[in-house]
Amino acid sequence: MILTSRPSSRLALFGATFLLASSFAAFAQNPNSSSSSSSSSSSSSLSTSPNDQHTERPNQDDQSNPVARPRAAQIEEGGSAVTLEVSEPLFEMAAALNACGYDADLDRSAPVRAQVRTEMNEALAASETARASRDALCSYVTQHHLNDSGLDVGQYVSLSLYLSPPPELTPNVDEADLPPQATQVVNVLPLLRTFAEETQLHLIWLRHRAAYEALVARVHEPMVKTILNTNIYLHQPVSTYDGRRFLVLLEPMLSPSLTNARIYGTDYIIVTSPDNSAGDPVRMDQIRHIYLHYVIEPMVYSRGSAMERIQPMLRGVQDAPLEFFYKSDVVALMTECLIKAVEAHMYEIAEPKPVKPADKERASVDLYASAMDVYNRETALERQKLVDSDEQHGWVLTGYFYQTLQLMAKNGDGLRDEIAPMIYGMDVDRERKHAQEIVFSKETSVDPLRPHTAPRKIEGMDLAELDLAKGNTADASDLAEKALANPKGDHGRAEYVLARIALMEKQPGEAMKNFEDTLKQSKDPRTLAWSHIYLGRLYDSMNPPDRDHAVAEYKAALAARDGRPDTKEAAQNGISKPFALPQRANRPPVSNDDKDFDPTGKAEKDSYKPADAPK
Repeated sequence: MILTSRPSSRLALFGATFLLASSFAAFAQNPNSSSSSSSSSSSSSLSTSPNDQHTERPNQDDQSNPVARPRAAQIEEGGSAVTLEVSEPLFEMAAALNACGYDADLDRSAPVRAQVRTEMNEALAASETARASRDALCSYVTQHHLNDSGLDVGQYVSLSLYLSPPPELTPNVDEADLPPQATQVVNVLPLLRTFAEETQLHLIWLRHRAAYEALVARVHEPMVKTILNTNIYLHQPVSTYDGRRFLVLLEPMLSPSLTNARIYGTDYIIVTSPDNSAGDPVRMDQIRHIYLHYVIEPMVYSRGSAMERIQPMLRGVQDAPLEFFYKSDVVALMTECLIKAVEAHMYEIAEPKPVKPADKERASVDLYASAMDVYNRETALERQKLVDSDEQHGWVLTGYFYQTLQLMAKNGDGLRDEIAPMIYGMDVDRERKHAQEIVFSKETSVDPLRPHTAPRKIEGMDLAELDLAKGNTADASDLAEKALANPKGDHGRAEYVLARIALMEKQPGEAMKNFEDTLKQSKDPRTLAWSHIYLGRLYDSMNPPDRDHAVAEYKAALAARDGRPDTKEAAQNGISKPFALPQRANRPPVSNDDKDFDPTGKAEKDSYKPADAPK
């Protein structure tokens, strides 16, 4: 199977939820259990969400034999339906992307990411065949680059979910059964296998397996708490695996700000990367969001007969800042609104909740009651603000479901009992008119199921690079000096920026010193390669040129290159012929046509006068 087995994690998640499942034993007897979904006739086989997000809705025949369907990863029947795991194929794919220049959020990543990158760089530096395999792989990645960073990485994540374990790394289904995103890059696999063999990625994986286990252990407890709290609110039992499952995969070689969510048939998968913060290493709200899809979607899609009546709601969102998918599929729109309403009800304000006093003194009890009253009012206010914001972003039924969920909480019933009255009891005309009265935000709402990268604040050396590109050498120099003064600063990049500033200011001696310092401080292959190239050009530009040292630097650049075409081309050009500074074109002589120009016209008038005329 695709996943590296984590029995301890799986058993822990199942064990932690077993008591809760027992508490709701009556729900487990319900024939409409969320562990087996049925779809409406309007969504019998396949629907594709925006941006090529592959979302399958299996028909009833598929549900009767889940093992016969193509699966993203096989797990044993009778185990837990909710699992937290790691995947070696996913690791090897993510590591390969890192070798090809995928540097997103390195400063926020778990330490294991930098350690793996260092070991890959050492393997590449020691082997020409490894570098050749890296270059071929990176050339393919460059040719299949997508402008959207989330989708660019997402296509390789989708493929890795369907791969057999190394060293085979072959799809475990027919290519026709792969998700559309995966088929776009399936030809990377031969290159990936060669790269993994030449760099001994499997051994690197084994050396860092303990670090992966430690990250799983950190995520395990808060994830169990998140799932339990969600189930308690919904009165939702947790069943053993019977064909549907919710899978969380951790991969620290990816950006912590990148979340990849996938719904393949009855597989609900979220791929996330832990960061290096002291708190929760991953976004639990995102895990809960996909888990709510896992729980709620079967309930909604089993009410297909109500969808035609609710179809007019789509007219109320045509001007909303939503993806076209939600403007054309009322089931998807309604499901997302219901999920957002649940999230609003579960939202907790930052203010800590008052602690109930241990004593029964009247003063203590009154003080606690007063504090709880303030806390509850502030919480209700923030939750309503969240609902209003969601509706302004186009999720127009969030308010309706928020109100009906309040009634559910008062009645003490669960969502399974209340979802039918919610859907069939909706006053569609009133909700449509309400939607048409909403002043929508101009900001586009991010599709929760679309791989996306959170906007990154440009600061530090990134800002210095931006200043340098604009020609603002003064600010770039200040930022570089601050980085050098900071013991935790990126000294390698700072020296590299200062070296290029020295070149711009025609100080070759200073530039050479900074480039040499860069080579001592930096471990980034691209920075190292270009530092060698710049040094080679400086040696070529000496009077007289030092060609031997120049060629040595160009060859060093090839040995440490990052595999991208521009680096390779620059180094090879330097070896083939000496670098020559660009020459300015000869300027044409300055025209002197206006030297005899007389704006008064006096000279011209005098020329008509007789020679003996008085001046």
